[in-house]
Amino acid sequence: MTGPWLGAVADDLTGACDLADAVSEAGGSAVVVVGHPTAPPPACDCVVVALKSRTAPGGQAVAESLAAARWLLDAGCTTLYQKYCSTFDSTDEGNIGPVADALVDLVGGADTIAVGTPATPRVGRTVYQGHLFVGRQLLSESPLRDHPLTPMRDPDLVRVLSRQAEGRVALVDWATVAAGPAAVIAAVEAARRDGARHVIVDALADGDLDTLATALLATPESGRLVGGAAGLAAALARVSGTVAGSPVAGSPVAGSPVAGAGPGGAVAARAVPVVPEGRRLILSGSCSARTREQVDGFSGPRVALSPVDLDTSFPATVDAVAAAVARAYRDTAGPVLVTSSADPEQVARYESRLGPGRAAALLEAATAQIARRAVDTLGVRRLLVAGGETSGAVVRALDLGTLRVGPAAGPGLPWMVPEGGPALALLFKSGNFGAPDLFDTAWRHCP
Repeated sequence: MTGPWLGAVADDLTGACDLADAVSEAGGSAVVVVGHPTAPPPACDCVVVALKSRTAPGGQAVAESLAAARWLLDAGCTTLYQKYCSTFDSTDEGNIGPVADALVDLVGGADTIAVGTPATPRVGRTVYQGHLFVGRQLLSESPLRDHPLTPMRDPDLVRVLSRQAEGRVALVDWATVAAGPAAVIAAVEAARRDGARHVIVDALADGDLDTLATALLATPESGRLVGGAAGLAAALARVSGTVAGSPVAGSPVAGSPVAGAGPGGAVAARAVPVVPEGRRLILSGSCSARTREQVDGFSGPRVALSPVDLDTSFPATVDAVAAAVARAYRDTAGPVLVTSSADPEQVARYESRLGPGRAAALLEAATAQIARRAVDTLGVRRLLVAGGETSGAVVRALDLGTLRVGPAAGPGLPWMVPEGGPALALLFKSGNFGAPDLFDTAWRHCP
């Protein structure tokens, strides 16, 4: 059995799991490797390296992304993928653009071009005329405009990326995509000749992503870097078995049969180790509108976690929250929720009182400790963690390495099981993902 053909560098853990779930849904097998990998990857079609680089200092994000990319290329991955959020979460300083610039140089230098799209129609993310939509709303009119770390107030991705990246940013519009893979290839080549270094591609449906994937897989790997959210990665997995290494036919292959593995062949998708019975815990650190709705709708016991209390006395507050969780388990057989989710106004008050970034740092550290105690002393074996930064903190506290993709509780919401232990099932939820009742229903799908 050969190694992976698709290697992705993800800027956070929840996004890594989202991509792995999408590839699995398309019939491939995928694993997520947390942090800085050293050992060779396990057998699979797709390896996703989950970093914590979305809001890291630019130099750190670039260095970590390059290290992960080199490892993926050394592991034999023929397609390198830069995974960023389907809502293009970043600031005018980056980190999507600077990381893309560095990966372009790594892949092939001056003649290489980065081509991608955050469009992921299965979760309502589409791109038209270079503008990103969240459902029916422009990105700038969605709740993402008030994200506490990466407020997204410009929906024009060509403009956003131009402020971050070196070189010109071009657009391949939907009319070109609708004309088929050959038209996309011609448009990308024209952009390259005109000096573009990055290309954003429109996509309104999965068929558009299949068209783009067909075009990309028909071009030399050394001449392009692929980038995007989970949607384009799924399209690559869908079409890879029929077009990889073959001339492009000029039409999308959406709906064509998939053998269930990429060019390398691998183990079955969603094959995970058995997880023993145990208690269930929800740790919610996301402040997104959807997560707050999920917190409000949760039917079980909840324990609040306050950054102000943590700032006053961190150890005592962590002890008190852990004790409250233990008491709750005496009265319920269901999950218990620990939440620090807050609305934008409350987040602003925390920032004003504690200083920029202080509240988030305190909450991440405390949530990580609570997760570790819950697993070590309370018999918790199933954790649902809401929020990318919170998920990253928890996975580091639990010292998790390689995660396999299990059953999904919804699009982009796979249960993950560590390979080689500990015996846990974990769902790492991006802030805006999931149905309103997810905190009550996710357990039905747990391995």
